[in-house]
Amino acid sequence: MHWIALQPASDAALADATTAWSWWALQFTPMVARVESALVMEVSASERLFGGSVALLARIFESNRPLALVEYAQGATSLIAFARLQCADAQAPTEHPIPADDLPLHTLAAARAHLPTLQRLGIANWGQLRALPRGGLVRRFGAGLVDALDCAYGQRAEVYPWLTLPEVFDAPLELAASVENASALLFGARRLLAQLQVWLRARQRGVLALELLWELDARRSNALHVDAHHNGGAQGRLELRTAEPTQDMAHLARLLSEQLARVTLPAPVLHLRMRSLQTQPLAGESLSLLPEDVRAGDSLHQLLERLSARLGRDQVRSVLLHADHRPECMQSWCAAVDAIKSGAAQAYSKRARGQFVLQEMPREALYPTWLLAMPLRLNVHQGLPQHHGPLTLLAGPQRLEAGWLEGDAALRDYYVARSKTAGLLWVYRERLGGQAAGVPASGAQAIWYLHGIFA
Repeated sequence: MHWIALQPASDAALADATTAWSWWALQFTPMVARVESALVMEVSASERLFGGSVALLARIFESNRPLALVEYAQGATSLIAFARLQCADAQAPTEHPIPADDLPLHTLAAARAHLPTLQRLGIANWGQLRALPRGGLVRRFGAGLVDALDCAYGQRAEVYPWLTLPEVFDAPLELAASVENASALLFGARRLLAQLQVWLRARQRGVLALELLWELDARRSNALHVDAHHNGGAQGRLELRTAEPTQDMAHLARLLSEQLARVTLPAPVLHLRMRSLQTQPLAGESLSLLPEDVRAGDSLHQLLERLSARLGRDQVRSVLLHADHRPECMQSWCAAVDAIKSGAAQAYSKRARGQFVLQEMPREALYPTWLLAMPLRLNVHQGLPQHHGPLTLLAGPQRLEAGWLEGDAALRDYYVARSKTAGLLWVYRERLGGQAAGVPASGAQAIWYLHGIFA
């Protein structure tokens, strides 16, 4: 058996660091438990999966250290590892650890209640206590002390309530000092994001929506007393959503920074809390070894989300394509973050090397660069449309019959026309509703409109 005991360092100013470390430790073994203020983890069954004991220890102690520094110790049982953690050699647990028989008596939790009596008997360490007659120990101190010694020396199985990950991330943080500027909340929020990343990695999920809550000191604001009375509490809330499930905490921190910059706190903040609102299993990504396929910088959706957070949701807009043959109904404009979330069926329909690309127009159609918001009716002279002079029809007709189901039928023949002053134009001739499909309209009946301009 190979047990490791972990304990956050005393100078690690982090609320509930043990919980965060327990989530992080679960990636190495499912056998993680709390013993007083420390964690114990049994890793003998996981060593082969990580390439041996040395490789596993390097993975645990030399890399991927989240949140805060820790002290740690090792042993053949959890009680030995925890006892060494309480001794001076916890800073260098791999170099000449204290033998189990020489461990001080106060490091055994079951013996602490009997320390005065044992010290008067001259018992100072585990070895001396173990050398006493078992029957006498049971009669004098109870069976619990003997059972603890058996567990410590591996003669009895160690049973703990093993820790598991919660279904929903919900972590509080007590601030070291009251914060009066909303932007300064980002410092504490980064620590909560680090815990969120540990939770997401352990559950192999990405976050789509989360919320940051803060508790206000109502005593510092008379106006806040009234608001807290009506709303049931002096709290603030900020919701953050992303287009794709992510574990990129740097991106989420940037979004939080942009949104917190627009928040005004009516009173100082004492506590923070972060909760996950929506998560999704994170699919694996196939990476390439070719340098030209390695992406650098932020993706398109991250850029749009940052701009939307900074400028406002409705200030960054994107085109949204629709399955309609009428040019004025082929697209609409919406917030860019909504266009990204719409997925494959709308504006960002397919992905190339992880980037979104817009849908392509049909190549056989001649669509103009600029489309008028409302078609402009043209004068007709001798059967030809007029726009700063007569127009010369170059290509067409491109027949359009659509909108029947919506009750707004469009019966049009589109042409590419040339104007001596305006250049290439996109015009159409409206066909009358009772006109046969194969019969051209007469000059007196034809109604022409200008619908677009070719740049």
